[in-house]
Amino acid sequence: MIRRRRSADSSPASPAHPGLLLHDTGESPGADSGAPPRFTDGPTDVLLRRLELTVRRRLDGLLQGDHLGLVPGSGSEAGDSRTYHPGDDVRRMDWHVTARTQMPHVRETIADRELETWAVVDLSASLDFGTAHCLKRDLAIAGLAAVGHLTVHGGNRLGAVVTTGEQVVRHPALPGRVAAERLLRSVVATPRAAGGRRGDLAAALETLRRPERRRGLVVVVSDFLGDSDWERPLRALGTRHELLAIEVVDPRELELPDVGLLTVVDPETGQTLEVPTGNAEFRARFAQGAAEERARIAAALRRAGAGHLQLRTDRDWLMDVVRFVGDQRRAGSGGASR
Repeated sequence: MIRRRRSADSSPASPAHPGLLLHDTGESPGADSGAPPRFTDGPTDVLLRRLELTVRRRLDGLLQGDHLGLVPGSGSEAGDSRTYHPGDDVRRMDWHVTARTQMPHVRETIADRELETWAVVDLSASLDFGTAHCLKRDLAIAGLAAVGHLTVHGGNRLGAVVTTGEQVVRHPALPGRVAAERLLRSVVATPRAAGGRRGDLAAALETLRRPERRRGLVVVVSDFLGDSDWERPLRALGTRHELLAIEVVDPRELELPDVGLLTVVDPETGQTLEVPTGNAEFRARFAQGAAEERARIAAALRRAGAGHLQLRTDRDWLMDVVRFVGDQRRAGSGGASR
């Protein structure tokens, strides 16, 4: 069994290792591939505008309707009627139902409160990797854009905690589309961590636990590779908040092609390895180890009570989002369906 800590660094910004790009489609990402823009290919504002238009066109109308209040208490929206009990507020008498049934009824109200969403975005060095239509970093930013589009409405607030391995940056939760767009630009502009530094997802999650925040939605965007010390703080967050985990995956992290002897570099440790991809037994062991690792990650997310959305650099990521949200709505609970 092969124990993989992190993926090989195949970022286009690493010309010193020409053998690291294991698979190149030879095409530019676009509507056909369903890939997000590569944020190294042009001006950030132009690429973010393109991403915004794509997300809006394909996700608008997917989550129409208000979410239920997360905090107990009365609200202003009318709910169902029920039989009057001594001690009920007579100002909530439902006279129409009372007259029709000849029994006193009161009208309940629904607590319609603003939703506060916090996104924990892992931009450590292992995200600067991609062998299909985009880097995992680009896909993580696209996932954050989708979360913002689906949750920022009706006064809802969106904030973010970004970890790179060198620093943890907190962006306050603010309401409105303009604030969400400003947040997205700030995340795109986050400097990449220097090689040889490992991300600390657990520390980023801990920043949302202390001090305690109002109940809401926590979205974690990461590849979840390496140590699993993030599970404990994630489970602790799940006792108070609704959780959604967006796992970002590249196909070369699941299986290796037969390209002969390959030199790979771990971007978070700097370790260099010679990988004999021409060996069929080695490729089979790699695939088995990768499958076991993904199963371990999925099991940890289930234990934490998190909805699990997997986005891949070789698939139409927005279609994966649409399927996930549709499944959650049919299930009647979980993740981004609120």
